[in-house]
Amino acid sequence: MAGLVSPKHGIPVRVGTLPPLTKEQLIQKLISEKTLVTPQIIKAFKNIDRKDFVLTQDKNRAYEDRPLSIGYGATISQPTTVAIMLEKLQPQSGEKILEIGTGSGYMTALLAEIAGKEGKVFSIEYVSELKGLAEFNLRKYNLGSIALFTGDGKVGLKNYSSFDRIISSASGREMPRSWKNQLTVGGRIVAPLGDELVVLDKVSKRRFKEKRYEGFIFVPLQ
Repeated sequence: MAGLVSPKHGIPVRVGTLPPLTKEQLIQKLISEKTLVTPQIIKAFKNIDRKDFVLTQDKNRAYEDRPLSIGYGATISQPTTVAIMLEKLQPQSGEKILEIGTGSGYMTALLAEIAGKEGKVFSIEYVSELKGLAEFNLRKYNLGSIALFTGDGKVGLKNYSSFDRIISSASGREMPRSWKNQLTVGGRIVAPLGDELVVLDKVSKRRFKEKRYEGFIFVPLQ
């Protein structure tokens, strides 16, 4: 299971032989478009290099604003989508975060950078080979506490709950009850349902506040 979510209107078309973007140019593009706004998220984008999480043959395409294949039918998500999801999630330093769909580890690294040494990121990947790829990539950084698991992300990680934030990069038909149960009161889930991005805030043990954002294309949750 891996993250790929692409806005229908957000993928640029590169014409001719224009030089590829640099990391700095990509980040500045996201800032100028007001896709990246929050200082700690911008800092994470600067400190975590997407180039470290793409396949070797795609290193020269790492800063294209589009998803790229990471094998096993999965992709590393489009930078615009990653930025949108993080801005909706609003992770904070010291938080305990659950990620559904580790992929190559890019979002995992961004979350760990934001959560810092006092936080902890738990991530579940359906494809064991991708979990291995993510472990290899994450060793390139000295990040805070990260725990990777192979399994069915829909059931979450009950033994390690509750979580301050839960994020998924793949689409399901409905929000899993397990995620809601494993979210702390005051916490937030950001996940795609169908072709919408859903932000769910847990107001009390049984009450949630929901917002939906249209205009996305998502891969199905495995």
